[in-house]
Amino acid sequence: MNWFNQVLSKEWDIVPAGGLTGDAYVAKKNGQRLFLKRNSSPFLAVLSAEGIVPKLIWTKRLENGDVITAQEWMYGRELSPEEMQEARVAELLKKIHQSSELLHMLMRLGKKPIRENIRYAHIQKRILNSELIGYQEVQKALFYLKKNLPHTRTEYQTVCHGDLNHNNFLMSTNGRLYLIDWENATIGDPLTDYATILNSYIPEEDWHHWLKQYGIQKDEQLVKRMNWYLLIDSLAYLAWYYERKDAKKLYQTLNDLVELNNRVCS
Repeated sequence: MNWFNQVLSKEWDIVPAGGLTGDAYVAKKNGQRLFLKRNSSPFLAVLSAEGIVPKLIWTKRLENGDVITAQEWMYGRELSPEEMQEARVAELLKKIHQSSELLHMLMRLGKKPIRENIRYAHIQKRILNSELIGYQEVQKALFYLKKNLPHTRTEYQTVCHGDLNHNNFLMSTNGRLYLIDWENATIGDPLTDYATILNSYIPEEDWHHWLKQYGIQKDEQLVKRMNWYLLIDSLAYLAWYYERKDAKKLYQTLNDLVELNNRVCS
């Protein structure tokens, strides 16, 4: 942790902030706090400028080429699952999806849209090369994906967060809502984002109301696209756990796939 000395004086107390990567820290001194992260994407700067993540204070490059970012420490809490139904979540997501600044920056960083036919071919290959193809529910999902692939063709591409669970929404003590953890950001159909919210947090009878808050109308085409993305994501998680020999998560995801198939493929 000697890189700390290159960015902050010895008066700062620096402790791990948790997280999967182990590259996030909290720096404390005389009541001040900073959120430090190593090798954050340059995308963080435009997210900060748009007010989507807490304010970026400074960026410093280390002698070894690593980049350290310091953000304003934001006192607050994550949203509860119930709060994901609120209009402010839909409004923040709409702001992100309509931002040309975010889209242009991500494209400048080399991100390109991943077309749905490529996604399908990739997951199909992973499944066929594994024992997962022996499960009837997996076969059923693959059949649905192939049959309904034409419904996913859309020219509307936006920045997508890619991991929209309630833990990544931060509500500050002054009532400001932020969306953090952008490591999985992609360019694609915005429905890939809000399909997760609808499926995980919104009762089906309230989908129309939530979508209206976002600014669009529910129709048959939208539901078919949404189901397609939910199924391919479920298969991707299934393949991920299979490849890592995580039996517990594998069978949990398989059970989730059964429920999804019953709703989607019936």
